[in-house]
Amino acid sequence: MEAMKNLKTAIPSGAWDEKLMELYEDESLLSYQKERYVALLDKFQEAYGDREVAIISAPGRSEVCGNHTDHQHGQVVAASIHLDALGVVAPNSDLKIRLISEGYAEIVVDLTRLKKEKSDEGTTSGLIKGVAAGLKDRGYAIGGFDCVLTSDVLIGAGLSSSAAFEIFLGTTLSHLYNAGQVLPVELATIGQYAENVYFGKPCGLMDQMACSVGGMIHIDFKDVAHPLVEQIPVDFRKFGMSLCITDTKGSHADLTEDYAAVPREMKQVAAHYGKSYLREVEEADFYREIGKLASIMGDRAVLRGMHFYAEEHRVEALVKALHEGNKEEFLKNITASGNSSFKYLQNVYTVRDVAHQSVSLALAVSEQALGGEGATRVHGGGFAGTIQAFVPGEKVEAYRSAMDAVFGEGACHVLKVRRFGGTRVI
Repeated sequence: MEAMKNLKTAIPSGAWDEKLMELYEDESLLSYQKERYVALLDKFQEAYGDREVAIISAPGRSEVCGNHTDHQHGQVVAASIHLDALGVVAPNSDLKIRLISEGYAEIVVDLTRLKKEKSDEGTTSGLIKGVAAGLKDRGYAIGGFDCVLTSDVLIGAGLSSSAAFEIFLGTTLSHLYNAGQVLPVELATIGQYAENVYFGKPCGLMDQMACSVGGMIHIDFKDVAHPLVEQIPVDFRKFGMSLCITDTKGSHADLTEDYAAVPREMKQVAAHYGKSYLREVEEADFYREIGKLASIMGDRAVLRGMHFYAEEHRVEALVKALHEGNKEEFLKNITASGNSSFKYLQNVYTVRDVAHQSVSLALAVSEQALGGEGATRVHGGGFAGTIQAFVPGEKVEAYRSAMDAVFGEGACHVLKVRRFGGTRVI
C-alpha cells in the first residue's frame, strides 16, 4: 500500500513511468494516464479520505480469431488491450465493498449476504456479489474495500467491459486478502460464474480469460472445465501493425435471436451425431453428410458448421504464425476468418433488416482504405457493433480518417496489445 500524498507527487514526476509504459505500450499515452491516475486519487480522497491505497488495473480484450467457436468447445486467439478498468482501492474492516464508478452513485455490497437474489440479475452489485461468492466458495479469503473506479474500455464495442470489471474485482480481492495468489485462470472462471449465475448472462469464458491472463493468448475449450491456455510470446510491435477497432454505431436492439441462432444451429448439427457440441463431431463425418444435414435442418446450419471446422484450422495456423513471427501468414488467416464469418457464419447483418448493414459497410470501407494491405474482419458476436483491422503503421492515420468520415469522429480506436492481464499497478 502507498500513501496517497506520495503517489500524487510521484506519478506526475515520472517515478512510475516505466510501470505505466509496461501496461500501456505507448509513450504518447503517458500524459493522459498520469492525469487519469491522479484524478482518480483525488476522487478517492474526496469520497473516502486520505488513506494508504493500491491501484488495480484489468484490461479489455479483443478477439483475434475463432469467431463463434468457443460455445462449441473450440479454439480461439484473443488479446488483452491497453484500455482498462482502473481503480484506487483500500481495505476496510466492516465486510462491505463500497464502489463509486465514474458518473454513478456509490454501490454498497454486504459480504455477509452473498446469497444470489433475483434482483441481482443485470446489476453491477450482482457482479460484485458473484465474484466475492466465487472466491469464497473456492476457499479464498474475502474482505471489504473502498474503491473509486474508472474505465476507458468501450461499452458495447465488443471489448468486454463487463469481463474487465469482473477481473478487476477478482484481482483486487486476490491482492488485498490473498497475497495475489489467485491464479489468472481461476479468476477468469470466477468472473464467468459471476456473469452466468448472478448477472444472468450465459457468456462463454473467452472474455474473462483474455482479460485475466493478458497478452496474446490461445485458448482451447475442448474441456471447458479445464481449458488449455497458452500465452503466446510474441512482440506484436515487430509486425509493424496497429490493431484498430471501429464502432459502426449500429443498434444491438432486437438481435437476441440472431445471436442465439448461431450456437443453436451448430448444436442441431452436433445433435444429428448424438453429440452436444461440434467439437465432439469428427470433421470427416460432418462433410460426408452435408447434403443430408442440409435437407434436415437447412443450409445455414450446415454453412455455420463449415465455418466452425475451417475456423479451428485457422486458429491453429494463426498460432503457428505468431510463434514463428510470420506476419504474412498471420494476416492471411485473419482475412480468411473475416471472409468465412461473412459468407458461412453469416453474422455480419441480420436478415430481418437488410436495409441496415453497418458492419458490412465498415468492412467495405476498411478494405478500400487498406488497399490490399493488412487485414480486416467482423469483431466479436457480430450483426452490429464493431469491426477489427490490422493496419500497417504508416497507414494508421489515413485509415482512422477514412473510418471516422463514415461513422463519425472517434469511431475508430487504435489499440495496443497489452502484455499483462489483471494486475496490481501500485
